[in-house]
Amino acid sequence: MLVAHAVWHGGALCLWAERSGPHHLPGDPTGDPTRHPYATNDFGGTSYAPFTQGAPRITVALHLPTSTGPGSVPVPSPELATVPGDGAIELRPWDVPALAIDPFAAMALLQQAEESADVVAGADLRFLGVIADTARDLVRRGRVLPALLREDGEPTARWRPVPDAARVRRLASAMPSACRAADGGRPAGDVLREALGGLTDTFVRGTVPHPLLPPRKGRAPDPLPLTERWAAALTGPDPFVPREPGDDLDDLAAELDSWAAAAQRPSGPLRTCFRLVEPEPTGPPDLWRVEFALQGTDDPSLYVPASTVWAGEAASLGDAEEALLAGLGRALRLFPDLSEALDGSAPSELRTNVAGAFRFLRGAAPLLAAAGFGVLLPQWAGKTRLGLTLTTTQAEPGAATSSGFGLGSLVDFRWDLAVGDDPISEAELTELARLKAPLVRLRGQWVELDEEQLQAALDFLRRPRTGTMTAAQAVQAAVHAGDDTLPLLKVDADGPLGDLLSGEADHRLAPTRTPESFNGELRPFQERGLSWLRFLDDLALGGILADSMGLGKTAQVLALLAMERAEGAEAAPTLLVVPMSLVGNWQREAAKFTPKLRVYVHHGGGRRRGEELAEAVARADLVVTTYGTAARDAAMLAEIAWARVVCDEAQALKNSGTRQARAVRGIPARTRIALTGTPVENHLTELWSIMEFANPGMLGPRAAFRERFAAPIEERGDGEAVAALRRVTGPFVLRRLKTDKSIITDLPEKHEIKVYCNLTAEQASLYQATVDDMLARIAELSGKATDEQAARRGLVLATMARLKQVCNHPAHLLKDGSRLPGRSGKLERLEGICAEIMEQGEKALAFTQYAEFGSMLQPYLAARLGRPVLWLHGGTPKRRRDELIQRFQEDAEPSVFLLSLKAAGTGLTLTAANHVIHIDRWWNPAVEDQATDRAFRIGQTKNVQVRKLLCVGTIEERVDEMIERKKALAESIVGTGEDWLTELSVADLREALRLSPEAVSD
Repeated sequence: MLVAHAVWHGGALCLWAERSGPHHLPGDPTGDPTRHPYATNDFGGTSYAPFTQGAPRITVALHLPTSTGPGSVPVPSPELATVPGDGAIELRPWDVPALAIDPFAAMALLQQAEESADVVAGADLRFLGVIADTARDLVRRGRVLPALLREDGEPTARWRPVPDAARVRRLASAMPSACRAADGGRPAGDVLREALGGLTDTFVRGTVPHPLLPPRKGRAPDPLPLTERWAAALTGPDPFVPREPGDDLDDLAAELDSWAAAAQRPSGPLRTCFRLVEPEPTGPPDLWRVEFALQGTDDPSLYVPASTVWAGEAASLGDAEEALLAGLGRALRLFPDLSEALDGSAPSELRTNVAGAFRFLRGAAPLLAAAGFGVLLPQWAGKTRLGLTLTTTQAEPGAATSSGFGLGSLVDFRWDLAVGDDPISEAELTELARLKAPLVRLRGQWVELDEEQLQAALDFLRRPRTGTMTAAQAVQAAVHAGDDTLPLLKVDADGPLGDLLSGEADHRLAPTRTPESFNGELRPFQERGLSWLRFLDDLALGGILADSMGLGKTAQVLALLAMERAEGAEAAPTLLVVPMSLVGNWQREAAKFTPKLRVYVHHGGGRRRGEELAEAVARADLVVTTYGTAARDAAMLAEIAWARVVCDEAQALKNSGTRQARAVRGIPARTRIALTGTPVENHLTELWSIMEFANPGMLGPRAAFRERFAAPIEERGDGEAVAALRRVTGPFVLRRLKTDKSIITDLPEKHEIKVYCNLTAEQASLYQATVDDMLARIAELSGKATDEQAARRGLVLATMARLKQVCNHPAHLLKDGSRLPGRSGKLERLEGICAEIMEQGEKALAFTQYAEFGSMLQPYLAARLGRPVLWLHGGTPKRRRDELIQRFQEDAEPSVFLLSLKAAGTGLTLTAANHVIHIDRWWNPAVEDQATDRAFRIGQTKNVQVRKLLCVGTIEERVDEMIERKKALAESIVGTGEDWLTELSVADLREALRLSPEAVSD
């Protein structure tokens, strides 16, 4: 038996173990009388091994209780349940072999120190685990501040905890004496301060992204300013700050120390506030003021100018004068210009010039706001920008209507510079550049103009700004024009090109009426979609119809084909590429809505080839094929002149390098349409791939797209990059949501519910064994695998799958054909939900990502519910699939339809159900929403209830929490897949996978 002990020494966690056994043996086997005879740093073969892998072996001198009787050996720890020999006890130094644990491994170890079965955690190690939990809690509550310290004489960037004083006192008083055994015995407060600081710094570094600051716009200075080098060290692997001549380390450290001191003081009801006031129109043009005031912390509308405070008119606020002076004193380190205003006894404002106002606006204001001071800026601050405008007019006569205008048509263009909505002349810009003023008053409003913007604008004036180009070139210019320095502010174009480039085609184009040959009535938003599709077709442009699932993308495309056929134009056929599961759906929809449309299905072993294919295509208006067939017959399909290629469920093209995606992109056509409810599932490059199909080259090379948009958005959540991407893709993507009541008013409500389930004892045992096995195998991979990262990634993903199977049912993991009843909390909950739905006379769709689990559930649920349970999966033949769908939609009896998420998560209409159950989570909201939309779509007349089953205290609950925290970004552009889990550190993996006590039912 081993008892694990630890001390915080030298800025690291030093871990050692005490062996069990008799304690009367003399001395140390090696002959060193100062070495602890029963201490070891060998944790091999134990559950601690993953944390100790590769840790340096050291020797630490510890003052430990020692028996003064015969043998003079250390007193065993209470965890060994033995008693010392006779004699007195005294503290005596012993050399203890220990391991210096890496900070992140130490954090992970301390969070599970009490859970091991083969190593008992000593009181000292358990207490350090409490400190780790305290550090984690402080970070989660934002009770941390950055600091600049000196370690071994070198400047070091660290994260400093800001704990409650009462909590520190409680921790110090509870510290076991063994935690203070290093360095001859240390005060509890010193040990606590060092350990809590080190663990807090470690936890923040594992949480905050690197780099902390966004990249500089333009060329970075060399060397970087001290503050930027310090900020980089706060999250980088090396906390030491590179030194450069002229660095004022003491000044920065003092500012940060003052910030920390202010954070430790109780926050009152008032805070000091600074308001930037621009010059009066009738006063001196260079007189700016920074007004001082007191502002309510809870009620910002409470604003008392400093002049009112000094006049004695703020008596109701208590010690207002003292609060104001204290706040100004703390702000001085962040805003050095304040010193000019603090010479008097009643400072109320700082008077400054335009340069000082700009320093406050760009430098001091953000720092003051971050430190908790109030900051009020003029409305124009950060909003009125210098940028570009593009104006185009049609150069060709007789092209006033969309039918006479195409991408080859010529347009006259003119580029201009503008500030906000107002154009700026070359003479005005030259004068502004001459003045070199960062803040200028232009036509009655103040504008920020930095040197980089002015230089970029002057360079722009040297290029040709007028001329003639094709409409296609105008589109490319508008898409790629502008950057962060000189953004594209506005496009002013007439005719169809103006509608497109404005990004308002859906709103500005008059809706096209439903064609008479269309057997049905399009809704108003669908008529607008039809008009948009026709509009792009007139310009020979492709587009992405990205309406959310259930809004009738199929109907809008069929209406477009019906309109073309009714106009009598000799048009080439349209090629439609779909997943195999949707071939029958398109056939049925075409027969229902456009019975006069000639449809030919090119699929199956008996499909036509060569001349026979060309003849069949010539007699068709719509040719339907599958992605697989298109890849196999790409050469044959490329020889045919297609009016357009339409790809349904176009997320099948999201991986641009696959043979399937390359084959479909290689089929020539006049225009292309991508249909998808999820243009982005996991990564932004998927959007690039779909757009590359619809409009080849429109978004530039993939690498450039990733550098400009994908990396800033996915890695840093860059809001400006999000806005720029929306502007770039806006003209070619039409996206409407069925939750938008302005789009559709008669769709019922959707209610999402998370249903939490407990594990049985058997499930919990299998779960813990699976986690332990993975961590042990990750430890074995270190330095052994040819491609360690790939092997680790595969191991983590395999473990994810196994843990989800455990949460489903032990028999799902074991695959032993054993009985199902009584062994799974999730199965018991699923059975109860289905029974309740049946009693209400309603129907449910139940989705699982595992076909093997669905095959186990189908006969079990049918027997338990006493009703037929339908089961559709990837191996279901097409004819059988159609029969199951028709039976569920039309017959009253089957109340539960069990479906494979991959095979049935898209393309189906199952509105007979108004309940959706996600049995096991895919952890991708986009994929789950697609599946839910089988029921929540046009044709649904009842409110839809969506239940997502989660096993509490397991990875299912923790990943759900992570997804919820990231959902704002996911819903704006980026989806959330599960591959990111493979990149977590061992500590984060252990946290994500650990089994909580509440997971197991009583």
